[in-house]
Amino acid sequence: MKPSVLGTKYDKIANWWHQQHHESQYGVRQVKRALQFCGKGGNALDVGCGAGGRIVRLMQQHELAVTGIDVSAEMIKLAIEHHPDEDFFVDDICSFESDEKFNFIVAWDSIFHLPLEQQEPVVTRLCGLLKPGGVLIYTFGDAAGEHQDTWQGDTFHYSSIGISGNLALLALHGVVCKHLELDQWPPHNHVFVIGVKN
Repeated sequence: MKPSVLGTKYDKIANWWHQQHHESQYGVRQVKRALQFCGKGGNALDVGCGAGGRIVRLMQQHELAVTGIDVSAEMIKLAIEHHPDEDFFVDDICSFESDEKFNFIVAWDSIFHLPLEQQEPVVTRLCGLLKPGGVLIYTFGDAAGEHQDTWQGDTFHYSSIGISGNLALLALHGVVCKHLELDQWPPHNHVFVIGVKN
C-alpha cells in the first residue's frame, strides 16, 4: 500500500483514533521498558506518531525532545494541537531523511503497514538514524509475509520479515536485541523488539 493511500485511510479515523488512544495504556508498558535502556535527555523520533498522546508524553517525561512523523495529515494536526512544544511533520519513513541522529526511536504499530519490499530498507534506515547507545523499539508480525485485513470499515495492508529476519537485520547494523516479546499472544502474533546500538 502506498504511504499516501495509507495516510488517507488514517485521515478518516484520526478523531476516533485520538479518542481511543490518547489516554489508553496500550503500548505504555512496552515503551517504558525501552526507555529504561535510554538515559534521560536528548532527542527522540516517533515514526507513525499518529495524534500523539500517551507515547509522546512518556518521551517528554524522559526529557526527550520529540520529532514525530506520520503519513496522515489529520493525525499530525491533532499531534501539533496536543503537543505544541514538539515537532511534527507529514512525512514517509520510506523516504525520510535527517542529518540528525536520535537517542530514542519508536515505531509503534506503524511500519508493519509498509509494503514487504520496504521492510528491510526502513529497518536499516531506523538503525542508521540512531546515535551510538541509542535505543530502538518497534513492532512487527512474528511471521514473514504480507496480508490485508479489514479494520474500521476499511482495508489495511500488513507485512513483516518475521522474527528471524528482523533480528538478523538489527545485528547486521550493530543494534543489539535487549528484549523481544510476543506481547499479545494469544491470539495476536504481535511482536515488539528493543535494541541498543553499539
